[in-house]
Amino acid sequence: MARLSDIIEEFIKNMIDEMDGVIEIQRNELANYFNCVPSQINYVIDTRFTSERGYLVESRRGGGGHIKIKRINFSKPSSYFMHIINSIGEEITQQAAEVFIQNFLDYELISKREALLLKSATSDKALSLVPFELRDNIRASILKNMLVSLIV
Repeated sequence: MARLSDIIEEFIKNMIDEMDGVIEIQRNELANYFNCVPSQINYVIDTRFTSERGYLVESRRGGGGHIKIKRINFSKPSSYFMHIINSIGEEITQQAAEVFIQNFLDYELISKREALLLKSATSDKALSLVPFELRDNIRASILKNMLVSLIV
């Protein structure tokens, strides 16, 4: 039997599909529909609708807590890569970088070979001569620059 989180995720994804990639929902209404607490809805949105998974989420407090969820358009890989470049920030862990790279592969935005190159270049092994406290900064810079090269 599916967990409630999985059911809520699937429900939201179906709504997004029906509304051409963008929905605006009320946290409390959705919680009432599923007979759960609003924090359960927050949990699902915070963990399943992230930029790494190809979604933009805008949350508005008050009035029941409106949440706007937009699926990023994968038909234009360059715009998705630019979104990811902007969301990475100044540092990224190896694990987070690998999640991004796996998503690029899953969405067929890059080839297996490109994925292997991205993973290799951003691995702790490749950065072994870099002091530990600087690795995530260097990794972010490498990943962003490699993604820029995929856009051009």
